[in-house]
Amino acid sequence: MQDKKFENFIDRDKLYGLLQGGEPTEEDVSKVLEKAKKLKGLSLEDVAVLLRVTNHDQIYSIMEVAKYAKEQIYGKRLVLFAPIYTGNVCVNNCVYCAFRRDNKVIKRKVLTMDEIERETVSLLHEGHKRVLLICGESPRNDINYYCEAIRRTYAARDNGNYIRRINVELAPLSIEEFQRLKAEKIGTYVCFQETYDPIAYKEFHPAGTPKADYLNRLLVMDRAMEGGINDVGLGVLFGLVDYRFEILAIMEHAAHLERVFGCGPHTVSFPRIEPAEGVEFTNHIPHPVSDDDFKKIIAIIRIAMPYTGIILSTRENDTMRKELIKYGVSQISAGSRTNPGAYSEEEEGTGSQFSLGDHRTMDDVISNMIDGGYIPSFCTGCYRKGRVGADFMDLAKPGLIKQFCLPNGLFTFNEYLNDFASADTKKKGKALIRKIVEQDVEDENLRKVILSNLEKIDKGQRDIYL
Repeated sequence: MQDKKFENFIDRDKLYGLLQGGEPTEEDVSKVLEKAKKLKGLSLEDVAVLLRVTNHDQIYSIMEVAKYAKEQIYGKRLVLFAPIYTGNVCVNNCVYCAFRRDNKVIKRKVLTMDEIERETVSLLHEGHKRVLLICGESPRNDINYYCEAIRRTYAARDNGNYIRRINVELAPLSIEEFQRLKAEKIGTYVCFQETYDPIAYKEFHPAGTPKADYLNRLLVMDRAMEGGINDVGLGVLFGLVDYRFEILAIMEHAAHLERVFGCGPHTVSFPRIEPAEGVEFTNHIPHPVSDDDFKKIIAIIRIAMPYTGIILSTRENDTMRKELIKYGVSQISAGSRTNPGAYSEEEEGTGSQFSLGDHRTMDDVISNMIDGGYIPSFCTGCYRKGRVGADFMDLAKPGLIKQFCLPNGLFTFNEYLNDFASADTKKKGKALIRKIVEQDVEDENLRKVILSNLEKIDKGQRDIYL
């Protein structure tokens, strides 16, 4: 097969063309949803049909199928993480971002390694085990800085606790730089395209900055995977152009990676534009996405890419996040801050990238999850056992990954309850674990292993995973 790496795979006219036409018939929608129930994913044309749906009853049908897919694949597990913003200095001038170069309102900051360690310790003290390192694009936080930051984050300790997985969200790198990231044992490399529309991209990313190069950003995942990164995370910023175009483009990006590298994205993120200090653009969003449309977006991606993780940040309020968990979201941030130095509270006035919608503490988030019957998971077992990239998908698609995910989720949840939870959260969390083991673990041998390891954790052993 001809090598298709590093080629533009977005046909703008084709994708907008698929969105032409009126409301699909009930028969057309039913046909696509029946296909979706097989949990094998959907084609670009299938997704285009669902994106043209505006009928309330049909949207409800889409969401119900998404709920089915979420329950079949992920069960009641929900992965938690927190971002660490290592800096808000940026050479780019993106019109929608508070970190943009020309924003004179916010105070700029790049964390030292000692400050990064203190931020990490603050998160460890709350019970976090997974973090996302993120920053603006600047020579002050180049690949050398970031490799050192990763090492320092992994090395941080708080009462015997440590970070078990670091994902990174960085500006596009070279293949050689990705090889260096790989050597630092990162998890997922994340980079948002922001918008896949090449014409609109120029409007929102002014010339004269690194980010103005559309193709450089579009092909960054090719370079990442060529450099040995197993898991990559895609994303767009909803509100810049028609959300339907962006969904089709994400599908094309995923198909491209699957075709060329044998594995699609590990995660997809769905932030909406939120108000940002000193950024007038956020008060006049070109293509705002309503709450109803946002729910449809999450549901469609869940059934179109059933084994891909869907990440929802604290941009969304707690009510929206609670609802979307049911229809497809599999990872959420908790207790997040989006300005450098915010967790350790050593730096006042450093600018946030955007306004938060969910201000709950970690314990509040977990308490609410328990009330909904969900298992808060800090699991990192697959990454440390080498079940990543294509190997992970080979286990996920036939459903074999469940034999690891549920037990590991329960183990990390039990750790949190013993070490960090409030008395009320611990009591109802322990009850939920007993219920899950009794009702959802059918294999007797697996149940014995789970109960044995839960007992070991209660007696003080930590970091047990299958």
